[in-house]
Amino acid sequence: MTLTTLRRDGVAVVLEHPATGLPSVLHWGADLGPLTASDHAALDAATDPRTPPGTLDAGRRVPLLPQESDGWSGRPGVLLLRDGGPVFPRWTVTGCTGDDATLRLTATSDGLELRTELAVAQGGLVTLRHALTNTGTGAVTVEQLDAVLPVPRAAGHLTGFTGRWAREKTPATTTMPSGAATVTSRRGRGGHDAPWVSIASAGPPRNRSGEAWAVHLGWSADVVHRTDRMTDHETQLGAGELLRPGEIRLAPGQTHETPTAYFAWSDSGLDGLSRRFHTWLRAREQHPAGVRPLVLNTWEAVYFDHDPERVAALARAAAAVGVERFVLDDGWFHDRRDDTRGLGDWVVDPAVWPDGLKPLADLVQELGMQFGLWFEPEMVNLDSDLARAHPEWVLGNAASVPSPDGLSFRNQYVLDLAHPEAWDHVRGQMSALIDALGIAFVKWDHNRDLVEPVHVEGGTPRPGTHAQTLAAYRLMDRLKADHPGLEIESCSSGGARTDLGVLARTDRVWASDSNDPAERQDIQRWTELVLPPELIGAHVGPSPAHSSGRATDLSYRVATALQGHAGFEWDILGCTPEETEAIGAYAALYKELRGLLHSGTVVHGDPADPALRVRGVVAPDATEAVFTVATVGSLADARPERVVLPGLDPDRRYTVRLRDEAGPAKWFGGTPRWLGKETGDVPGTVLDRVGLQIPNLWPMQALVLHLRAV
Repeated sequence: MTLTTLRRDGVAVVLEHPATGLPSVLHWGADLGPLTASDHAALDAATDPRTPPGTLDAGRRVPLLPQESDGWSGRPGVLLLRDGGPVFPRWTVTGCTGDDATLRLTATSDGLELRTELAVAQGGLVTLRHALTNTGTGAVTVEQLDAVLPVPRAAGHLTGFTGRWAREKTPATTTMPSGAATVTSRRGRGGHDAPWVSIASAGPPRNRSGEAWAVHLGWSADVVHRTDRMTDHETQLGAGELLRPGEIRLAPGQTHETPTAYFAWSDSGLDGLSRRFHTWLRAREQHPAGVRPLVLNTWEAVYFDHDPERVAALARAAAAVGVERFVLDDGWFHDRRDDTRGLGDWVVDPAVWPDGLKPLADLVQELGMQFGLWFEPEMVNLDSDLARAHPEWVLGNAASVPSPDGLSFRNQYVLDLAHPEAWDHVRGQMSALIDALGIAFVKWDHNRDLVEPVHVEGGTPRPGTHAQTLAAYRLMDRLKADHPGLEIESCSSGGARTDLGVLARTDRVWASDSNDPAERQDIQRWTELVLPPELIGAHVGPSPAHSSGRATDLSYRVATALQGHAGFEWDILGCTPEETEAIGAYAALYKELRGLLHSGTVVHGDPADPALRVRGVVAPDATEAVFTVATVGSLADARPERVVLPGLDPDRRYTVRLRDEAGPAKWFGGTPRWLGKETGDVPGTVLDRVGLQIPNLWPMQALVLHLRAV
């Protein structure tokens, strides 16, 4: 029996390799330092619950794919059928390679080959994935194939996420459930209530302190998150693709690859988890390089009411205030005057754009902006040339589509991109427009769930979510390969598809269709638990907000939008001169600060008042920081608490400058002495440990504070 330690960036995973079967993880968490053979032996002895002969009732260790034969009574890691009969693998490891941070295993059982890669990646993020090949005869059906890692018994709380349209990623913390528990999403696109992240923690999670263990699945469709708190084993935390019955059937020689599961450990609370995700994402080769352009998207400016002269005027106004990317949203294509027609016909509507979109694209580019265009490539209206010509390309149960009274949502159905001809059709139409118009950015929308998704291949119907998701991935990959420099935004009725699977081929996500800044404070906060701010679209909308009817000050909307990849979702042609001046100042402020905002460490305070939000970005060398202190309701006390600004260097001194170019915040009563345009020479120990006394801010107000080391 041998042990292996994988180490990187403060994290270690220690595995036991038994004489038979798959390895078990003895430790995932803090780096234990370089371990000698005698250290490994001591760790093995200190953590082994077994005495010989190690039968099922001896509390055996849990392998990477736990099964009943391991004495495991929780959710199995793998469930298989061969020609309809159950399969119980007995794995023999036949290959083991890797380095100090990566382990690659090959194991076989009768007619099966399993390949597993476990790695401690950059930032200490742990990745785990499996690939299963049918090397025998007959068909193998994969019912489930999960990724799990152990967490200690001290992790007695579990935080998951739910939500709805315009209120995505709402956290909920409970005590760790006993037994085998799962949370699933069956919407075919993640969904607004998708699990997103599961976090095990020692006590309720805090932003800046405490141990936490988290898992996120990089998959853009149906998922299952799992915890197994069994009485006779270590608690297991994991996730996997939720497969429908018969969805994955492997003929001899075929392979099924799981999505990558991403595991993060922290001893410094939720911000420590985020640091691991953000560091890993920013180290990717495909991570967006250069500055993130200021965006104006036309949806809330014009909706479906496209008028070429008015849209051109909007483009000129956008350029005048400093916009760098102009995106034409839904309504430009054939017969698209509302949401009942046209999806699938990606050709410009001559009735609205008689000269096509080339004059607009040329104007946008002449004004020094990039031109972007909205598509919904995975969807189709029955009232479209495409659906009339090819009803067989509609993904669904033949009993419910293509029928006007079938299972539509928002008057649309899903286009079966796993059908090669449908995929070629969409790719061809999109590619032609990208070439002809010089499109630099595609807003890729996905506005409905997949319901009874049946894909027919070789005359055989089968659940189609898995194939549909891979086909969408291939389409994104192909468009980016054919059009170097093209950026894609993942939008799905807002934030219903923001996972690391889609972000392997897109450049940002639209966090929510809500531009209400009070709602956005929390939507963006929990989206950036995994994604760094440069990947999160955050726009200034009009007041009142279209999704909530809430009216808010421009200064509050600006302070909230600065927390992501900023822009506008607003008919700025209707702005007053004062508003136009303020949004021009906002544009200049964003451009001044974005280098820091999109490269620094994101931090969050732990204020006692539930109406208070403290969020900042600190430069890697702690010489500069930007903090937003915001309210989402009435503060509890007449004299609010002092606000700690975390993440600063306690040995430095800082100037604190209030950035209110887009308008001042409002508060009751007196003004703290420090709160001027600039306060100089404040010790980092005061800011990071004692805090600043804030004024009694009104509900929905924000202070933007810019700190520089003296």
